[in-house]
Amino acid sequence: MTQQQGEIDIRHLSLHLGKDSNKFQALDQVSMHIQAGEFVCLLGPSGCGKSTLLGALAGHLEFSSGSLHVDGENVQKPHPDRGLVFQQHTLFPWKSVIENIAFGLKMKGIAQTERLQLAQRMIQLVGLTGFEHKFPAELSGGMQQRVEIARVLVNQPKVLLMDEPFGALDAQTRIRMQQLLLDIWQDVQTTVLFVTHDIDEALFLADRVLIMSHRPGRIIEEIALNFPRPRKIDLVTTAEFVDIKKHCMHALKKEIQEDLSRLNPLGIPKKAVTEG
Repeated sequence: MTQQQGEIDIRHLSLHLGKDSNKFQALDQVSMHIQAGEFVCLLGPSGCGKSTLLGALAGHLEFSSGSLHVDGENVQKPHPDRGLVFQQHTLFPWKSVIENIAFGLKMKGIAQTERLQLAQRMIQLVGLTGFEHKFPAELSGGMQQRVEIARVLVNQPKVLLMDEPFGALDAQTRIRMQQLLLDIWQDVQTTVLFVTHDIDEALFLADRVLIMSHRPGRIIEEIALNFPRPRKIDLVTTAEFVDIKKHCMHALKKEIQEDLSRLNPLGIPKKAVTEG
């Protein structure tokens, strides 16, 4: 039997953040199963626990109860098999593009010739040929994110975790990066769990969209997307896409309204007001 690569299984996962009187529940009984090679988007209102779930899966956050497995193995700490890409770049400003990409391989003890060859392949994959020796400050925001993605992919992760990676980009660059990401994903076939609060982005990218509730985060709906691949940007203007978008907007609006109903006009929880 062929070993599965990047299969995610999360069952009844609950997670608390903060300490003592500041402790609160961020995730409540979250369960999901993601097939190896699948592209799944987490969609939900701000503060619903999307990034927290990614942090637990990356091995950076300890959960309170439940289980979290990748390819049948417990997730207990960070590992290169689970690569994480953030919204803001974390590149070393004093290293060139190729040096940033090859850095993780250097830490693994891979010889210089091999790691530079692997880094060069990633540079070609993300469309940065000719920029190998540029420094981060010399790159646009979109180019910096391409380096971030290449730096993670060079380690050949089973799972690519993306926390609103295009959220800080302008609209046109964001669209180009979404298309590039799909092209890369078709090439490397890694599992992707992508966090966003942008409905168009989620529907354009994903095989499935999982909608989360307000805090504590729960999975309240799953939407399978059968749009054919490869996808082009004109997909977002089709009637089927618009209908699903309206459905998502309604689900998120309901969550936001329920969240606001628990607050007084000043944004203070009603319970806190009544307790004085």
